[in-house]
Amino acid sequence: MKVLIVDDETLIRNIIKEYCINEGYTTYEAKDGVEAIDFFKKHSDIDIVVLDIMMPNMDGFTAYGEIKKIRNVPTIILSARSEEYDKLAGFNLGVDDYLTKPFSPRELIARIKAILKRSNKVMESYTYKGLKVDVKAHSVYVDDKEIELTPKEYELLLYFIENRSIALTREQLLSKIWGYDFYGDDRTIDTHIKTLRSHLGPYRDLIKTIRGVGYKFDEKE
Repeated sequence: MKVLIVDDETLIRNIIKEYCINEGYTTYEAKDGVEAIDFFKKHSDIDIVVLDIMMPNMDGFTAYGEIKKIRNVPTIILSARSEEYDKLAGFNLGVDDYLTKPFSPRELIARIKAILKRSNKVMESYTYKGLKVDVKAHSVYVDDKEIELTPKEYELLLYFIENRSIALTREQLLSKIWGYDFYGDDRTIDTHIKTLRSHLGPYRDLIKTIRGVGYKFDEKE
């Protein structure tokens, strides 16, 4: 797998590079948006981009828009700013994930793996004890009994499973499930999570609330 790391801070690039190399990824670096675009024009086979927002010459959002014109590559945004506006702006543009600095390199690697997994492999089924999801049949079973989910509840469950053990913000869930043009609020997510949990019965606790962040699908008991 090939990872393009775009950040004007050498230390940040080196840390991400070290962790990526440990995972067996091939890494490339760019110190600003202009350099990233120039690189991408010559090497468009990159599998994922880790992109800082605040950089000289060209910011990350502008660079991402130009890169998308070349190829729609999976992208994780990094930012020293945690304002909701910046997160929504990123998701509205179509980025796959958003991490606020300072961040855990291990968490970044986990998110990279999850995105690459989604990009390169379509999940056909999922089983955890008595919870079974048949993706091809669009069916969910709890202890061998099929349960009825609304389309959004099913999409939520599938997205949680594909990103299990990763904390997902409400902004991410709104963007990925409802779309960037949906003008909803946190209550939309919370209401759907509540009904989804009720359908899951004995497996409701797989969807954990992460205070101050959002939710996480975690198989650890």
